[in-house]
Amino acid sequence: MKVSAMVQNRAGQHKVILRTNHNVHSIVIPPKTTGFGSSANGGELLFLALATCYCNDIYREAGKRGIQVEQVEVEVEGDFGAEGEPASNVTYRAKVTAQASAEEIRALMSHTDTVAEIQNTLRAGVSVTLRGLEADPLRPGGE
Repeated sequence: MKVSAMVQNRAGQHKVILRTNHNVHSIVIPPKTTGFGSSANGGELLFLALATCYCNDIYREAGKRGIQVEQVEVEVEGDFGAEGEPASNVTYRAKVTAQASAEEIRALMSHTDTVAEIQNTLRAGVSVTLRGLEADPLRPGGE
């Protein structure tokens, strides 16, 4: 599965395009009130990725176990220090309402934590490489 995310930003405009294989869609994240950049910061979106992955994987793993899930709530928290420092103290809590016993739901939740891809990606400390730079200077007079 090939996944990508693209941001296009200019004064007063912020566009997010997401792709998984050939499935392309967008989500609405407004620009900053100052006009440049995103109103959501990278830390918030990273934590959203953790929460979304766990939520989606609960439904996936529940289906494998024949458990009907009615509701999932996931909250991720952590700390960011000075500029350039990685997050620390990242934790998450989840609540799952399902048609199963409390023991079955807890077992589902614990198992899902072990197979959640975004959680496992961060736990593994995957490398991130800047692979391209393109400078597009503006010329006075439109040339």
